[in-house]
Amino acid sequence: MPHHRPTARKREMSENAQGATIWLTGLPSAGKTTIARALAARLGAAGRRVEVLDGDEIREFLSAGLGFTREDRHVNVQRIGFVAELLSSHGVLTLVPVIAPYADSREAVRKRHQAAGTGYVEVHVATPVEVCSERDVKGLYARQAAGELTGLTGVDDPYEAPAEPDLRIETHERTVDESAAALHALLVSRGLL
Repeated sequence: MPHHRPTARKREMSENAQGATIWLTGLPSAGKTTIARALAARLGAAGRRVEVLDGDEIREFLSAGLGFTREDRHVNVQRIGFVAELLSSHGVLTLVPVIAPYADSREAVRKRHQAAGTGYVEVHVATPVEVCSERDVKGLYARQAAGELTGLTGVDDPYEAPAEPDLRIETHERTVDESAAALHALLVSRGLL
């Protein structure tokens, strides 16, 4: 398979591009990762440097050993926020589909970005718990209902929805492409694309 080098124009756009962190918060099975991956594909096709920091992968590789107490969830979010800001400060558009259930944890990440002068956008993937439990991508809601799992965010553990996110996407009312397009439009309006 031949290796395709980026065109000079795409390379120049990428090297001079401003990075930013786009944090997608919401309940399990809300559609955070699906939207992030759709937007990442669109941005990558346009020659932008983009990374998706998936919450499940971070837990496996960067936050192994952390549990799901409030303290451990806070530490996990701060670690992800640190990596996201580092990537974003180097011109990468960093998409972060991570539940991050607590407002104070998300606010600490926003402040880290502000202090560094790095772009930060908070997106609330506002899918109702009833829809999330029907989707149940990882079987978490079924396990919780069967008594095999406790501490499920939005069911028997708190989820503090953002009061004033930069964008609220209701995935039960629009397609993945429409959701990704809405987020793309926000990034353009903020001068991040």
